Amino acid sequence: MNDSIKACLAAACLSLPLHVQAAETLTIATVNNNDMIRMQRLAKVFEQQHPDIQLKWVVLEENVLRQRLTTDIATQGGQFDVLTIGMYEAALWGAKGWLAPMTDLPADYNLDDVFPSVRNGLSANGTLYALPFYAEASITYYRKDLFEKAGLSMPEQPTWTQLGEFAAKLNHPDQGQYGICLRGKAGWGENMALIGTVANAFGARWFDEQWKPEFSGSEWKNALNFYVNTLKQYGPPGASSNGFNENLALFNSGKCAMWVDASVAGSFVTDKTQSKVADQVGFTFAPKEVTDKGATWLYSWALAIPTSSKSKAAARTFATWATSEAYGKLVAEQEGVANVPPGTRASTYSDAYLAAAPFAKVTLESLKRVDPNHPTLKPVPYVGIQLVTIPEFQAIGTQVGKLFAAALTGQMKVDQVLASAQQSTEREMKRAGYPK
Repeated sequence: MNDSIKACLAAACLSLPLHVQAAETLTIATVNNNDMIRMQRLAKVFEQQHPDIQLKWVVLEENVLRQRLTTDIATQGGQFDVLTIGMYEAALWGAKGWLAPMTDLPADYNLDDVFPSVRNGLSANGTLYALPFYAEASITYYRKDLFEKAGLSMPEQPTWTQLGEFAAKLNHPDQGQYGICLRGKAGWGENMALIGTVANAFGARWFDEQWKPEFSGSEWKNALNFYVNTLKQYGPPGASSNGFNENLALFNSGKCAMWVDASVAGSFVTDKTQSKVADQVGFTFAPKEVTDKGATWLYSWALAIPTSSKSKAAARTFATWATSEAYGKLVAEQEGVANVPPGTRASTYSDAYLAAAPFAKVTLESLKRVDPNHPTLKPVPYVGIQLVTIPEFQAIGTQVGKLFAAALTGQMKVDQVLASAQQSTEREMKRAGYPK
């Protein structure tokens, strides 16, 4: 090779970058709820702002997501860089050292703006382990037009008995209209989230102060009989297959006169692009019965980073972006102020938001009332309203949820279901060494 060619090649090499750094890919596991699907869509803005980070999404149904994440985190599989989890996982997995602490957040993140009850629910031993994307209570949705037509009036906080009476009068299956829609799909975070609050309202509790299960008590029997009988008589067919998304679709299509579920659905049932009854929806507090303690749940879908992730810095950059005030402003600009992720930040509840979101006041007041440390009428040794924050609860709650779904389908009688729930839960708690 002659000297001129060598010189030319050297010059060409000098004109090229020394290296081209590939974009870092984050794998994000999330649930198939509307807010998360919106986050996935708007994350194109994040990728434009951060060309060195690419996002890969794994979007799963709620029960499947929990199973996948639990398996991966327990085995330190490292499949995911960002996890969409709730308060149950954040507290337990954080305490085990499976999640990266959410400390030293950027000053403009304004963590003090996040409601204390939400921060505390996502912490363990005073350390925050997940950033809340949205938080929710449970509230009652109802059709104002149907109530008016039937000459009914919804109290500010009804009892479950009253909802049952209303459901009987509003049930017209021949017209495709059902008195009430409630979760029936088995799962500790599906049907048991709703049934747990029904049980609390009826004065029941998962465990007494010595960690003995209480399914053999009259409170659980009254609660489950009410739930099963009401949904069988006045609910839609196939209720045992319906979770949050299925009931949301039923309500939005005009098939449910009432629905008790997560307050986060407020922006969806009032969205005219997806709800046929958007102008007819009323909102009030979740039902009580013998007590209002634990009658509404507290939950947050939040973003966490597993310690097994090899891209923790990039994952933190995304998690802080998606849960920031700036993201809320982006949603307001792109999707409308009523669609800002609710329940996490005090600043969200501006006059403009309260005016645009008719469900906002009930949500805000419900979140102020909840007390996971005192969730039931009688004292309990656990923290959690619709769940029990112990490692064993996921397996116990899933098993009990399957039994309760069997009562709804008629495969088992209520007394048989409660006896089986008592027996299986006693066995699991004994195996786990409770009381500890």
